Amino acid sequence: MRLRALLETDALGLRLLGGGDELDRPVRGVMTTDLRDPSRYLSGGELVLTGLAWRRDAADSEPFVRILTAAGVAGLAAGEAELGAVPEDLVQACSRHRLPLFAVHESVAFATITEHVVRQVSGERAGDLAAVVDRHRRLMTSGPAGGGPEAVLDLLGTDLDLRAWVLSPTGRRVAGSAPLPARTAAALAGEHLAATRAGRRGPHRAQVAGTAYSLFPIRNTGRGAAPAVRDVRETVLAEWLLAVEADAADWPAARLDLLQGVTQLIAVERDRRDAARTVRRRLAQEVLELVQTGAAPAEVAARLRVAAPVLLPGLGTAPHWQIVVARVEWDGDGAVEAGPAAQALLEEVLVDPAAMDADPGDRIAVAHSGDEAVALVALPAVAAAPSAGSGAGAGGAEAAGGHAAEAAGATTAAEAAGATPAAEAAEAAEAAEVAGAGGSRGGAGTGAGGDAGAGAGGAGAPAAAGGPGLDAERLLAAVRAPLSAGLGDDGRLTLGVSAPVHSAEGLRGALEEARHARRVAAARPGRVCAAGHDELASHVLLLPFVPDDVRRAFTARLLDPLRDYDRRHRAELIPTLEAFLDCDGSWTRCASRLHLHVNTLRYRVGRIEQLTGRDLSRLEDKLDFFLALRMS
Repeated sequence: MRLRALLETDALGLRLLGGGDELDRPVRGVMTTDLRDPSRYLSGGELVLTGLAWRRDAADSEPFVRILTAAGVAGLAAGEAELGAVPEDLVQACSRHRLPLFAVHESVAFATITEHVVRQVSGERAGDLAAVVDRHRRLMTSGPAGGGPEAVLDLLGTDLDLRAWVLSPTGRRVAGSAPLPARTAAALAGEHLAATRAGRRGPHRAQVAGTAYSLFPIRNTGRGAAPAVRDVRETVLAEWLLAVEADAADWPAARLDLLQGVTQLIAVERDRRDAARTVRRRLAQEVLELVQTGAAPAEVAARLRVAAPVLLPGLGTAPHWQIVVARVEWDGDGAVEAGPAAQALLEEVLVDPAAMDADPGDRIAVAHSGDEAVALVALPAVAAAPSAGSGAGAGGAEAAGGHAAEAAGATTAAEAAGATPAAEAAEAAEAAEVAGAGGSRGGAGTGAGGDAGAGAGGAGAPAAAGGPGLDAERLLAAVRAPLSAGLGDDGRLTLGVSAPVHSAEGLRGALEEARHARRVAAARPGRVCAAGHDELASHVLLLPFVPDDVRRAFTARLLDPLRDYDRRHRAELIPTLEAFLDCDGSWTRCASRLHLHVNTLRYRVGRIEQLTGRDLSRLEDKLDFFLALRMS
């Protein structure tokens, strides 16, 4: 459709004010705006409708028209309902930039023009999509009345009979036209991240549980979008994706073009949500700077009083606080800016994967400094339990912890087996669904853990087992597989979690504790690793900081004779040693675990002692073997 056809349609009430020699320009869409700079929402070829609310004086017309011209719009239509005649300065500016300008009679609603343009443009694509007018309006509307991405997905379902979902890079369902199992969502996110890292152009085809899906990246690529990143690693872990239950390989170009347009609409909503996080990010940044510079506790406490109602609205008492530190690191010369990516990723990791409200991250405040992201997490204060280990709360927390261990084990098993990104993601998500039965993300709740940070330990004391707070391993259990696909062979995510503290005085210690826990996680193998405050009071804290040459010499002296013997005789002395120590030296339990006769077990242990010159009845030798196995 061309501008000339619009002018010739009497029902639209358009009057040409300038640009008569440009009426053969094609119209590919329509947009209504009163923003002073709408470039981020323009991709070129639109008829722009405006009520002139952006114009304060004559000087505003020139920059507005210049922005539209740079974005490549087809023309501008100004309404006469509010200000009467279109100002002469706007007419002159459009003439200078050769931009066709129309006046819209006050009796004609912009919705009438929008519907007409949409009907004409979409006629060759996917039938009558007039409903996109209302859906687009809802998408751009914030608050409870706005439909967000759901509005566009409803459109795909009702008009094109396509089931679709918007997923985060961790596989969290942001929006969807139908239920989607968590394991399927995680598998799709993993496939998308792997394809993006491999440099393949979207849409990507994936098959999960016998069903074909097409995965479209969601990013703003219009002329008003941010400049293209230098390296895909800067954004791969932060981008949403659109998963459509269909194989787009045989789609006509018109339908593919329509789906690409849908991703643009959702990208605008993503940008709006990111902008809404600015206040929370600034709060976290201010608190972080105060804590790092050694500000007085009273000053930090005053800032926390401002942050509390933002992060936990309606809370009657002062919350407890927990610090989470994350770092994304890439192999190479450090040219990739990792701080913003770590910030966006930490905001995502801290969201409950089952959350489906408008913006489930609205209680998360994350700052970044350099390549490090720091989250300030508010937790409801929990009173001490009447008795340790009693009540349903304690049982629920214990059950949650057990399921979390199963989730972590399932992920590790999948990695060890060399599974595909989709399979790994599915295994982890299935385990995480089980873990979710025991509590919300991170274990926050009202168990029988006592008042975090209170008691003999003071402000920096860790919460008791089963108490409120985030658990490091559970944070990553459901997202490890998809994120590993995005990190590829050259990236790492490490995360550290502090104990909850109940006052401003404890924040500085909590920050150092979280950073120290992250360093412990960084010393472990694997692409996605986490450590919590509870690990800083055991041998786990010491092992990562043993120098590599000392580590190699110690383990070689104890374990190399056993490994050599195993290679020559297939005797399985190393697995026997591990099982013997795990069973606390119990001959009966160890023999049962290994399905051996006790005499066979005694023979193997005797061979271990003969080869190493150690005595496994002595505590010192047991401890040396235990540490050697942990460091190997």
